[in-house]
Amino acid sequence: MKKKTIAVLFGGCSSEYGISLNSGYAVLANMDKEKYEPIAIGITEDGKWFRYNGDIEKIRTDEWHKDPSQCVPAFISPDRGVHGLVELRHTGNVFTWLDGAFPVLHGKNGEDGTVQGLIEMAGIALMGCGTLSSALCMDKYRAHVVAEEAGIDIPKACSVNGKFDDKAVFDAVSGLTYPLFVKPVKAGSSYGITVVESSEQLMEAVNFALEYDDEVIIEEKITGFEVGCSIIGDGKGNEIVGRVDEIELFTGCFFDYTRKYTGVDSKIHTPARIDAETEERIKDAGRVLFRALGCKGFARLDMFLTPEGRIVFNEVNTIPGFTSVSRFPKMMAGVGLEYKDVIDKIIEVSLSE
Repeated sequence: MKKKTIAVLFGGCSSEYGISLNSGYAVLANMDKEKYEPIAIGITEDGKWFRYNGDIEKIRTDEWHKDPSQCVPAFISPDRGVHGLVELRHTGNVFTWLDGAFPVLHGKNGEDGTVQGLIEMAGIALMGCGTLSSALCMDKYRAHVVAEEAGIDIPKACSVNGKFDDKAVFDAVSGLTYPLFVKPVKAGSSYGITVVESSEQLMEAVNFALEYDDEVIIEEKITGFEVGCSIIGDGKGNEIVGRVDEIELFTGCFFDYTRKYTGVDSKIHTPARIDAETEERIKDAGRVLFRALGCKGFARLDMFLTPEGRIVFNEVNTIPGFTSVSRFPKMMAGVGLEYKDVIDKIIEVSLSE
């Protein structure tokens, strides 16, 4: 059987560039080489695209782009006749047909529908959520609107943008109760988030969040703890749902960047320390959200579980952290899928579209 050629996109013009390097390396290292021919496409922090032909170990250390002999300027062409990669070589352009593209890009310019739009325009099978779903899930405020319409509880919240003056911001939050979470509407990895205990801290937090996006969501704090639900699916009701996990915080009240990527002052329990009935309710909520938000391929759906047992939507990661020790693969391991199997299932689902 002829191998399928799959482009793996890593890096990206994003504040989450470094995280993507680790995820991209893991996918390239663990993809089944008997079934697939992976092509590494690296994107630098300033947005330059290259086909990378070197040692993938250098991706993790961010040395991959420092050897010009291993980096060829390249891009995915939107031309469906090309249906793949164009390499800009001195001897002339080289064209490589792509059966699929697996973007392992986190945050802006990667998880927000921009790259997905290019891949879908090119007619190439996309590993992961499509353009609309990616853009919607990246937008925390509008994703909440859809979740509520689908019958899932959401935190009480409002949104403001950079054109609001101080008075307008205070008017917008007048119906909310402190403490409040102030977040960029479109950012990941907990960048730009502040917990605000009083009105005196509000504008500083809003201005901080505006450094990462032009719109801010301000929401009431939900008492309880965060749980995650990982799903691989075709968006048509055929889903593999991993075990639910739980984030335990030893101090503080949110899973910030340091806790996420160092494990300091926190612990992730997989499976979550909850009863079977509660886990099934969370999985059911995850399925509802996955379908309502138009997800396909894979996604991690994050929710809160309150002491009263209420499930409250938090956000969706359409390209969650994807190393072998990240939350998504660990939840899938709980239902018998090894890391290589997870990659294989995502590609299989996406190529069958």
